[in-house]
Amino acid sequence: MMIKGQTFVSVLLFVIFLVSIPFSTTFAAPPSSDSIYESFVQCFSDKTKSPQSQITDNVFSQTNPAFSSVLRAYIRNARFNTSSTPKPTIIVTPLSDSHVSAAVVCSNSLNFLLKIRSGGHDYEGLSYISDKPFFILDMSNLRDVSVDIAAQSAWISAGATLGEVYYGIWEKSKVHGFPAGVCPTVGVGGHISGAGYGNMVRKFGLSVDYVEDAKIVDVKGQILDRKAMGEDLFWAICGGGGASFGVVLGYKVKLVPVPETVTVFRVEQYMDSGAVDMVYKWQSVGPKTDPNLFMRMLIQPVTRKKVKTVRATVVALFLGRADEVVALLAKEFPELGLKKEVCEEMTWIQSALWWDNDENATQTDPKVFLDRNLDTASFGKRKSDYVASEMPRDGIESLFKKMIELGKIGLVFNPYGGKMAEVAVNATPFPHRNNLFKIQYSVNWKENSASIEKGFLNQAKVLYSFMTGFVSKNPRSAYLNYRDVDIGVNDHGTNSYKEGEVYGRKYFGENFDRLVKIKTTVDPDNFFRNEQSIPTLPNRFVYQLHVFTDFRFRF
Repeated sequence: MMIKGQTFVSVLLFVIFLVSIPFSTTFAAPPSSDSIYESFVQCFSDKTKSPQSQITDNVFSQTNPAFSSVLRAYIRNARFNTSSTPKPTIIVTPLSDSHVSAAVVCSNSLNFLLKIRSGGHDYEGLSYISDKPFFILDMSNLRDVSVDIAAQSAWISAGATLGEVYYGIWEKSKVHGFPAGVCPTVGVGGHISGAGYGNMVRKFGLSVDYVEDAKIVDVKGQILDRKAMGEDLFWAICGGGGASFGVVLGYKVKLVPVPETVTVFRVEQYMDSGAVDMVYKWQSVGPKTDPNLFMRMLIQPVTRKKVKTVRATVVALFLGRADEVVALLAKEFPELGLKKEVCEEMTWIQSALWWDNDENATQTDPKVFLDRNLDTASFGKRKSDYVASEMPRDGIESLFKKMIELGKIGLVFNPYGGKMAEVAVNATPFPHRNNLFKIQYSVNWKENSASIEKGFLNQAKVLYSFMTGFVSKNPRSAYLNYRDVDIGVNDHGTNSYKEGEVYGRKYFGENFDRLVKIKTTVDPDNFFRNEQSIPTLPNRFVYQLHVFTDFRFRF
């Protein structure tokens, strides 16, 4: 009996040891990349019922001459485009929904991470780098934009860019638009699933507020629409980040009405000529004025007449005529000093070009929105904050002095209010609607230098620390689509939930709890993961231990 008891204890300890090892761990030597590629192609061929000869043009191994160009095409941050950056073992560029389904099933069967990339505007590169063996699922070929003006809606594939969406709408109607971002090369999949916003956010709210349906490939490779996936999963991928739950194939969105004529303007002021007063007053006007008016505030350290100073710039879109916005701001915001001669009236599609820094927007053919500007990237870093109460005037003065001291890092203030404040914080996973404005910390550089990069990253951290007393607290909030690994990362080991909660609360507030429950239900083994994905519930581990210890009855 003693021997049997000791044997049982030994077996139980061995089982517990096995449970403590991550499922991806193997004691065997890793297979070669060639054998992995062959296994993947065979699986992909079987799942899609396609000859391998028809697949190889869309499944790239590292030895494929096109591998580097395919990888680099949608890298938008040059920090992750170096020789030392970890590379995927395989890149898959699906041409159909069934290709996506096969990619999921085959990646899972080979026990490889699957990074999902649409446009690549992922500030930390989490959609295309990893320190673990991984594949990339590049969605850029799935770019259909099907607009139905009679229904005032559109089906948009995840690999389409915002520029392609705007062009597709403009082709069908000159008085419809969609409330999304101002950068035309952003991919729809990441933008919408992360609660993308743009310069109509105060009038219409977020992009996810207009999603009517969606299609997703789940961990089993099933293609699900809203009815099939259920309202919980549909809710999660409308602001909680699609890559934690599956592969979003596309969204059906409701279009919004835009006037035939809109107005844009840009006003600059410097530290010694009214910038402090302008920024201070902007806080009480930008988030509270007419919802048709969106005034972004840019704050940048510059050198003017050989003197270091700060420039504050208001960049605005008004859904209406110039006379109307000039009269409005003469009353509400005299510190801006807006004159009609700096205002430009144009169509909505032309305003989208203007916001993309096209100075000749009224003469430019909107077809330029179809240009994806492949393999173009500068080095950069972004961080984010939310502001619930106005900064005092002396706080703005001290901010300007700190920015001059640092020398490069700039800020972007994006006003909320209007429609944003009318939507419940749990209507979507995005919880930050009741703030006055959002801050983006922004710094770019061109030099490929480790010391220069370290200096600029430090500037971002120092300014972020300086702003602590002026921004949200408990938790200090952040915006998912401005990915920032400084606020926490997850290695998906035994502390996955605790690690995920650190950044998860900052991105999602109390909505994090619902996201975790949905994640645990739809992807219990955490196949869809990245360094900042939604974790599964911790009692999942307890359940696994129970299953393995019950195995003792078979001895």
